[in-house]
Amino acid sequence: MTALEPSDAVVADETADRADTDGVLGRSYRALSVGIVSVVLLIAFEATAVGTAMPVAARELDGVSLYAFAFSGYFTTSLFGMVLAGQWSDRQGPLGALTAGIGAFAGGLVVAGTAQGMWVFIAGRAVQGFGGGLVIVALYVVVGRAYPERLRPAIMAAFAAGWVVPSIVGPLAAGTVTEQLGWRWVFLGIPVLVVFPVALALPQIRRRAGGPVVEGGQGVFDRRRIRLAFGISLGAGLLQYAAQDLRWVSVIPGLLGGALLVPAVLGLLPRGTYRAARGLPSVVLLRGVAAGAFISAESFVPLMLVTQRGLSPTLAGFSLAAGGVTWAVGSWVQARPRMEPYRERLMTVGMVLVAAAVAAAPTVLVSGVPVWTVAVAWGFGCFGMGLVIASASVLMLRLSAPAEAGANSAALQISDALSNVVLLAVAGAAFASLGGGSMTGAAGSGSHPAAFAAVFLPMAGVALVGAWVTTRLRDL
Repeated sequence: MTALEPSDAVVADETADRADTDGVLGRSYRALSVGIVSVVLLIAFEATAVGTAMPVAARELDGVSLYAFAFSGYFTTSLFGMVLAGQWSDRQGPLGALTAGIGAFAGGLVVAGTAQGMWVFIAGRAVQGFGGGLVIVALYVVVGRAYPERLRPAIMAAFAAGWVVPSIVGPLAAGTVTEQLGWRWVFLGIPVLVVFPVALALPQIRRRAGGPVVEGGQGVFDRRRIRLAFGISLGAGLLQYAAQDLRWVSVIPGLLGGALLVPAVLGLLPRGTYRAARGLPSVVLLRGVAAGAFISAESFVPLMLVTQRGLSPTLAGFSLAAGGVTWAVGSWVQARPRMEPYRERLMTVGMVLVAAAVAAAPTVLVSGVPVWTVAVAWGFGCFGMGLVIASASVLMLRLSAPAEAGANSAALQISDALSNVVLLAVAGAAFASLGGGSMTGAAGSGSHPAAFAAVFLPMAGVALVGAWVTTRLRDL
């Protein structure tokens, strides 16, 4: 080495200094940020596209009565994937969980796209859910390990921004494909998109966030948590089945599901979550309340617009497109440094907006109310979700020790998915009991507006409970 050549120590110091000052798209983090946001982009495109095609798929497979199960089946198996991913990531690093998750996600899409019956279709959605559970927890662990605390609000905002293009393009593309080629091609076409995010993200994750937090003695999985994960997933599935099969004999699987869920929830979520204890428990609870209320309501929006107002699948899906933009805007707002002192207050505002949006959606059941009312309401609701969801992730990582990032990330996602399953079960049961499962595709044919009102109005009440939980986030 000549006198003009920098030493390895100097180069290392310069690299560290640059990492300390770079943003998420700076030289130090650019490749990683683009890679993991691409994974989020894939998940977002699937969610928006599949949501558009789902009403047609359910009708053609003679499964409208199982419509809610097609969504909650995804969340049910994701519960097991989340716990497994948390264990896997803390002990061996997030790379393996992320790779396996993307593979399962793509495989589930193929199963659903080739299904000849509704139960096979739901099985495909379940495989997707397992993969999605692995992926989302692994991504949170990557964020916790690879990014300093100052950049975490920004990368969470970037995750939300990854939903913008899919929310606009996804419904239009999926609706066009559904109408011109058939709903199956919506599912079968998405796996092609897996290649790019895998090729881009995995090398960067291996370099920046690979390996266990603590070397040595970290290879053994916690068998008790795995058993609890299996119990929570099976219990959620039984509960959802009981809610969809409205016969007295369904009380048996319903009670069995509850018996499995209660000890599993108590063992997997932070102590005090069920009673909104201050700090991390309330953060975890809020994530579930917010996601469960909003997603349960959103799942029925396209079906309501198709069956009650006669919209095409394309227009029904596109009515939610603006929500992707406003969700990203909400996430961007919470990422501003000057908003940090007001984070909890922003989350309260966000939950109030969610409650108002969900309550406003069923007004389109009145024929004189314009259908674009849903689009406007959902835009405000998604803005509120952007404030809440990103902030909850930031608070969770802030309150987690490095060795607990995987377990706490899993707890956050378990709360999200379990709330989706339980509230979708409740919504699905109310929908079916009021005649929703007998609807046909034509507007006004087999119309049961009360079935939709029974979904949206209770979910608005749940969102208001979430507004109260936001007052418990600060650990006094």
